[in-house]
Amino acid sequence: MPTIHHYISDLRAALQPYRTAQRIALVPTMGNLHDGHLELVNIAKRHADIVVVSIFVNPTQFGVGEDFDSYPRTLDDDVAKLATVGADYVFAPTIDEMYPILPPPTSVRAGEITSQLCGQSRPHHFDGVGIVVSKLFNIVQPDVAVFGQKDYQQLAIIKQLVRDLSYQIEIVGAPIIRAADGLALSSRNQYLSESERQKAPILQQELQYLAKQIGDTQQPLEALLAASRERITNAGFIIDYLEVKNAELTAVDYKEINSSAHKQDWVILVAAWLGRARLLDNHLVMVS
Repeated sequence: MPTIHHYISDLRAALQPYRTAQRIALVPTMGNLHDGHLELVNIAKRHADIVVVSIFVNPTQFGVGEDFDSYPRTLDDDVAKLATVGADYVFAPTIDEMYPILPPPTSVRAGEITSQLCGQSRPHHFDGVGIVVSKLFNIVQPDVAVFGQKDYQQLAIIKQLVRDLSYQIEIVGAPIIRAADGLALSSRNQYLSESERQKAPILQQELQYLAKQIGDTQQPLEALLAASRERITNAGFIIDYLEVKNAELTAVDYKEINSSAHKQDWVILVAAWLGRARLLDNHLVMVS
């Protein structure tokens, strides 16, 4: 069973003996763990000797009217699940422990990369991600940290943060873990009704279909995206965004996608509401 720490000083003291000879990994989560989270721990164990899983529902990354108060908090169940995959420590701080002053007067902003995609409808979300991840990195001081690729924009922002703030941390992006029908696993999937859950895999199916169209046809990209948005909407989703970017999340050159001389990796990203659940997914195409 992993050891649980609620205080920063206690966790630091527990980790100190390992720092000289063993590698420490961090898996940041907001709890309510599912198989996707457990796979992050499995990956972390392949990169380090000691695995710390943080469980903290971070108030600074929730906007007004979002689900901070209702976000499921299931610490006992989470710890039991983490025991099955061999996590060593759980860091489950209180809000007061993480933020002596709330909102914190210090901010960590990632610039232009946050103004697109999820940042358009959640304008302060990634500022909250930036400060909580920076704090966790300083508290745990890991050698490696593992983040899921489902939150593709977040992963890109974390890589930029590590580069720009000179953290000596290896960032590992973990492949999306999916249910048997293709739905990307997420704690918010439990907001789906039974009928919505049956419909939800349409989102991933549409991404696969759109990727094939982009690769196989010479139709204008905007026309393909417009048709895809219409199909998703007709299926009952409310689209936040559906966009194609290069792998670094700058603008994609459609000509280079299908050009043998200038091929580049690219990614289709989507966020869409289905009932109460805001679903995120992406489809990465590696061509280089």
